[in-house]
Amino acid sequence: MHRRWWIIVLATASMATSAGLSAGQEAPAAPEAAKPATPESSSTNKSKHSHANDLLIRGTVFDNRGLSLSGTRLRIRRAGEKKTRWETQSNSRGDFAIRVPQGSEYEVAAEAKGFATQSQAINGKSGIAEEKVIFHMEPASGGKR
Repeated sequence: MHRRWWIIVLATASMATSAGLSAGQEAPAAPEAAKPATPESSSTNKSKHSHANDLLIRGTVFDNRGLSLSGTRLRIRRAGEKKTRWETQSNSRGDFAIRVPQGSEYEVAAEAKGFATQSQAINGKSGIAEEKVIFHMEPASGGKR
């Protein structure tokens, strides 16, 4: 009977040390279940932006030979402002997409090494949810390609 008792004691001590407890300490209680968000706790969370009223600007960038141009830097700003607010790059197929808030007019500028910068105006006041833009980049004058 003593042997069974020692086996139980050793097994309990083994479980406690594997749980990171020393002998004589009790295992912590199980964590509480996740509580649903209450109005008090949700006020501390940052408000999430809904993209339901955003304008999706999608497009493709081509070089002067009609091939897709990857790595083109696209900068978007509100018309009349100097500061660029959004920026992205074209992927390996020359495609890009970016969301901006509706209700303003925008200017999209495409910049690629060895090519002249181009820009196009976008009307974000029309209520259309998506605008398609295509850039045909021309080599920069006097520069290397």
